[in-house]
Amino acid sequence: MDQAPGSPQEPQGPQGAAGLPSCYRHPGRETGISCTRCERPICPECMVSASVGFQCPECVKDGSGTGHSPAANRPRTIAGGSVAEDPFLVTKILIGLNAAVFALVLVLGGRFVAETELIGLAISPQLGEIVGVADGQWYRLLTAVFLHQEVPHILFNLLGLWFLGRMVEPALGRGRYLALYLISGLGGSALAYLIAAPNQPSLGASGAIFGLMGAFAVLARRSNLDMRPVALILAISLLLTFTRPDISWEGHIGGLVAGTLITLGMVYAPRERRTLVQLGVSGAVLLAIVITVMARTAALS
Repeated sequence: MDQAPGSPQEPQGPQGAAGLPSCYRHPGRETGISCTRCERPICPECMVSASVGFQCPECVKDGSGTGHSPAANRPRTIAGGSVAEDPFLVTKILIGLNAAVFALVLVLGGRFVAETELIGLAISPQLGEIVGVADGQWYRLLTAVFLHQEVPHILFNLLGLWFLGRMVEPALGRGRYLALYLISGLGGSALAYLIAAPNQPSLGASGAIFGLMGAFAVLARRSNLDMRPVALILAISLLLTFTRPDISWEGHIGGLVAGTLITLGMVYAPRERRTLVQLGVSGAVLLAIVITVMARTAALS
């Protein structure tokens, strides 16, 4: 039946205590805003700006009457990435990959570690041959990022990955976050390869974790948060890096620098050229890594 002119509309979501409708996606959260397409009540978290008023995520997803593709008005992160239903998916996958590689270490033992750890150029006692990045085994720059040999080491790194990833991944989006993690890990490997002794092996996700730490600092500054706790965490981490034995400080610093630079490019890129600037900065950091590795390889060959 058509509604008579002037008669009040029935609310299309559950009523809050004060008589205002509740967001249809968050029952109990009162709101006076409704979707301009379907008229369902939506809270500020669910509001997506449209050419006129606001729309709900479902209408935006369907591209209902906007005149644009569904992606045009999709909610975006501070870096321009898509807002995902599971904002921590990549972090969970990375934790799973690190755990899976550690399981291989437990099963296969020292030979597997000797085949995948980062080393410049040396004779491996386990393999009985010359190995290293300078011998053409460039894959070690990446495999070492997922390699751990001791339980405390992997537990500490995975706790750091979970803590930092839960803050950085939702802010950047999945693709940008994964690129940040991998390039930061490579940056740590490259600096360790450049500075450490050729026969000094190194392994672990610490370079990538420090890249996330640099990203977190940039995001906190971009969001105008209190930087004192961030600076304290970073200072303690660096203190441990340079005072504890058997720590590859080169890997930590390389990852920190790479992660910081990439995140600066991601969150401060102008909106109209955001993708181009982000790709350019990430590509420049990756190119610097490649040049570093090539220069060190030429010096050791």
